[in-house]
Amino acid sequence: MNRRPLHRLPAVLWLWLLWVLLWSTPTAVVVTGGLLVSVAVVFAFRLPPVSPQITVRPLRVLRLVGGLLRNLVASAASVAWAAVRHGPRVRAAIVEMPLSSDSDLLVTGTSLLTTVTPGSLVLEIDRERGLLYVHVLPVAGPEDVAGERERLRRAEAAVVSALGRNAAAASSQPPRKESP
Repeated sequence: MNRRPLHRLPAVLWLWLLWVLLWSTPTAVVVTGGLLVSVAVVFAFRLPPVSPQITVRPLRVLRLVGGLLRNLVASAASVAWAAVRHGPRVRAAIVEMPLSSDSDLLVTGTSLLTTVTPGSLVLEIDRERGLLYVHVLPVAGPEDVAGERERLRRAEAAVVSALGRNAAAASSQPPRKESP
């Protein structure tokens, strides 16, 4: 019995989910068409194997989600207060943060966690130098920039702790040095 189709099932399910989410209306045509398209794509094109670069730790994922929710509320309140208090004159800054993780999945997770937080937006990921550039607001001065950088470091550490392959080793490594 050929077990190869079973290895492709996660890719089919993932593409099917993306299809339905992108159409945003799960009608019978969208669901059926999405299944047919995802099966056709997976079997027509040879997709590269994805190496397991993450290890899911359920309790740490729950802690990550809890921290995200807490951060969402605090950031939304901060941005709302700044908008009411300062209006269009809210000060912002671009924060450069060295990444400690080299995994594409972990960097993406950190970027997503950062971008969904009100008042912060990932502008660029410099993979060569291992830097993340984030637009943040509100910022009153240099101490707020340092605080935002620390918040970003904690967010990355939480992602690495929850999903990193070797969380203990990744969290103990110093950030990568910038190349000249």
